[in-house]
Amino acid sequence: MVESAPPLVERVRARLATGVGAPSPAVVAALVREESGGLLGDRGVLDAVRAATDELAGAGVLEPLLRTPGVTDVLVNGPDEVWIDRGEGLEPVDVRFPDEAAVRRLAVRLAAAAGRRLDDAASWVDAGLPDGTRLHAVLPPVSGAGTCLSLRVLRRAALSFADLSDRGALPGASAELLAAAVRARLAFLVTGGTGTGKTTVLSALLGLVAPGERLVLCEDAPELTPRHPHVVRLLTRPANVEAAGAVTLRDLVRQALRMRPDRLVVGEVRGAEVVDLLAALNTGHDGGCGTVHVNRAADLPARLEALGGAAGLGRAAVHSQAAAALVLVVHLRRGPAGRGVAELGVVRRRGELIEVAAGWRADGGPTPARGELADLLGVRVPG
Repeated sequence: MVESAPPLVERVRARLATGVGAPSPAVVAALVREESGGLLGDRGVLDAVRAATDELAGAGVLEPLLRTPGVTDVLVNGPDEVWIDRGEGLEPVDVRFPDEAAVRRLAVRLAAAAGRRLDDAASWVDAGLPDGTRLHAVLPPVSGAGTCLSLRVLRRAALSFADLSDRGALPGASAELLAAAVRARLAFLVTGGTGTGKTTVLSALLGLVAPGERLVLCEDAPELTPRHPHVVRLLTRPANVEAAGAVTLRDLVRQALRMRPDRLVVGEVRGAEVVDLLAALNTGHDGGCGTVHVNRAADLPARLEALGGAAGLGRAAVHSQAAAALVLVVHLRRGPAGRGVAELGVVRRRGELIEVAAGWRADGGPTPARGELADLLGVRVPG
């Protein structure tokens, strides 16, 4: 069992709390030696310094979990209930806080580090920490059982296209077909459920873009890391404690259009920015792309309707814009064998609406748009 803020660390924290600014490691080490009475060896001092630093500037008792390779989420339901996700479902860990006040204190400090307010007047917060970790916290009485804390760990998508192919994420002919889609400058969306690898695949595909092209990325957090020589990154910003200064994805898309992008990329399309993205792809910005959460490729039109409707765009307008802007859907699925490309779908009109018809499927299922996909890519698509 791991205890949060043991007596030595608590004493050091109390002494440093009166200072201004972040203490240096040397100052923390000196206080650790003083408070321990010189009884700790070098290893003990290092451990205590790390614990004190985590308590003051990191995520406290949760910091080792956030550093653990493979961990994507750390969830706290109360002082005695901490869970992690390493890609195989949630599992409890033997980590404890002294009491509810310690959980609340950590949540409030993390919110402050993100420039946000968390107190009785503002009972929840959703923000990005300086290192990119996504923070969500809810305080009582909104959370009935005590402070709830959720941390989503930023894992930058650093795998190359070749890496994904070697790992089996690009089954069958999908690697050749995707490379052809990038060369043809087709506008596409990478779709799938949570944790299917959408960002990883999109980042790898952007690495195939010709070196002479300029990529402008619009993201909430810096997750895309394409291996490309000309990348410009724009990031959103939450409102400050005065509820001013927010920068949304929609703002970023509009600014990106004035930055001469050869490829406009939206890390995750999940709001009103869909209107500006579709408009941009209809005005000469070929090869634009992004990711969208959907469970099936065929569900994309309904998802676009919902996003466009929230931005004030009617159903007919959403379908008309999407039909003119989008060409390809790269759908990912997570199964027992791992995550990978499951389907390449073609966006086509059906009367006044659009539909996504399968042009290639990893499972060998029906592909009514195989001929259309072959024409678009200029390569043979296996049946």
